[in-house]
Amino acid sequence: MCGICGIIQPENSKPIPQNIITSMCQTIIHRGPDDQGVHLEKNVSLGVRRLSIIDLETGHQPLSNEDGSVWTAFNGEIYNFLSLRKELIQKGHQFKTKTDTESIVHSYEQWGDDFVNRTNGMFSICIWDRNQKKLLLIRDRLGIKPLYYTLCRDGTLVFGSELKALLAHPKVNPGLDRKALDLFLTLEYIPAPFTIFENVFKLPAGSMLTYKKGHIVINSYWELNHGQTRTEFKDSRSLESLQDELFHLLKDSVDLRLVSDVPLGAFLSGGIDSSTIVGLMRELGVTPLKTFSIGFEYETYNELEHARRIAHKFDTEHQEFILEPDILQLTEKLIHHLDEPFGDFSIFPTYLVSKMARKSVKVILSGDGGDELLAGYEHYQAQKLSQNPLLFPVHKILPPLIKRFPPSPKKKGLWNKMQRYCRGIDMDPDLRHLRWMMFLSPEEKSSLYTKDFLQSINGAKSMHERDPFRNVFLGMEEYDDLNGELYLDLKTYMVDDILVKVDRMSMAASLETRVPLLDHRIVEFLFQIPGCYKLKGMTSKWIFKKTMERLLPKKNIYRKKEGFSIPIKHWLRRELKEMMQDYLTESRIKKDGLFNHQAVHNLVDSHLKQTSNNSHQIWSLLVFEVWKDTYL
Repeated sequence: MCGICGIIQPENSKPIPQNIITSMCQTIIHRGPDDQGVHLEKNVSLGVRRLSIIDLETGHQPLSNEDGSVWTAFNGEIYNFLSLRKELIQKGHQFKTKTDTESIVHSYEQWGDDFVNRTNGMFSICIWDRNQKKLLLIRDRLGIKPLYYTLCRDGTLVFGSELKALLAHPKVNPGLDRKALDLFLTLEYIPAPFTIFENVFKLPAGSMLTYKKGHIVINSYWELNHGQTRTEFKDSRSLESLQDELFHLLKDSVDLRLVSDVPLGAFLSGGIDSSTIVGLMRELGVTPLKTFSIGFEYETYNELEHARRIAHKFDTEHQEFILEPDILQLTEKLIHHLDEPFGDFSIFPTYLVSKMARKSVKVILSGDGGDELLAGYEHYQAQKLSQNPLLFPVHKILPPLIKRFPPSPKKKGLWNKMQRYCRGIDMDPDLRHLRWMMFLSPEEKSSLYTKDFLQSINGAKSMHERDPFRNVFLGMEEYDDLNGELYLDLKTYMVDDILVKVDRMSMAASLETRVPLLDHRIVEFLFQIPGCYKLKGMTSKWIFKKTMERLLPKKNIYRKKEGFSIPIKHWLRRELKEMMQDYLTESRIKKDGLFNHQAVHNLVDSHLKQTSNNSHQIWSLLVFEVWKDTYL
């Protein structure tokens, strides 16, 4: 696991000074505290910060083939590198290390650009082919590992694992992308390919960028097979047979991700996803089996008992951490690590449990991805209910009534669910389940945004050309209703929110996180199964739960889903109150020219008076202001 960065420029350019790539490497030292490597040619410079996981002695990067004509800088893991290595040796390739990185250069030599389809892993890869004067940037199929790039006016390509690496290059001095800001305030994340900076982009998941002679071309090398669930499922296998295959794939995926020359462990929340990972690790003979959980001082947010039950069943070396951090200091630290505004509250527990785990292990297995593949979120249930014609009369009557009442002070509950449901029902049904994942309605934007901000993002041509969801919505039509919703999250929320959070927060603690549920074979298999096997009635993850009855206690399998919820609404009224009031002042807001101060004041005032819960909107505004101070 590493952080990578690099520069390539047209041939007639001046040589690249070494201090530039060195400075870029220094910005991502947390991603690889063990080693730094640089490869420098006249017009190409590659840099790597390494977190040593496999082949601790000889795995230095960047790394080349035998004659030095092909170089790679690599972040991630190739889990099937041993089988690739064996095949390549049989074909005459010579290896000088035992690292998975070397399998990349020889695979590229043997199979060209198509080599990536033979890999099973999580990665962002750079390959410099000196003979063809071509540079490739490749991101893994699901987007587990990040990769950013920008093409400067003179044809120079600058790239890196994090935005801050690009900003260290003197030619990269971008301004604020207002459309990206609007997407952030709406969704709490910025979907690919956009970033908060103008003309700086995320390489989409499953994509390959080719650079030659100052120009780039981006192609997708992996996509789910469409059209397999739109019609009735006709597989002759029994439900038991499907469960057997799912169990086998899960176990094999966990087994592949146990390859490591350093200690590893697992995050454990006590839910079905993380519990499955821990149970399979025990079946595969991992010893000692170290697990890590996090709890809260607010009892209604504490779920440690569920994790303890699994830890006891599988006899793990279990550690717990109660979240009572210095929220002020931690907020600024984590926003710095995120590089661009990001509103998911669960960055706090993710970072702190990563920091705790890093004291004992260098690699962690996590259960992320299960909710997006198997309909684990409430918004899938909400979308299903919204399509029930029997409820159409209720949809007309209920929303205006519910809006008149304040939210419940509890974290969860039927009343708060009804309020969220009614908020979504009021939105455009063409948005599908995004209705329940949007935190600013058009009406709220018209009040919050200044006239200038609204005009800058509402141009019809601009909206059409820069809609990150357009192609995803088209792709949804190939699936049945539920799998279409899952496809939408797979391509957006999972890759640009969940995986961003996991990568940045674990790497901030110099911890490698592996996600067995996102093995591309599992993803492909699950999208061949009809949605009714995943959301059966209102039971989410149905086939997964039935499958895991052979491994886990039913009390954990069928418990109410909670997730990494945190008491942000309380923090904004207490620990973060002073910070919130400092950053959201009238003078600051007016100086930006983006938001109407009175609308911001109303959000803060009603939240402090507890007449409404505006934690999502206030937190996003606060994050933006802190980010702006840091980066602009």
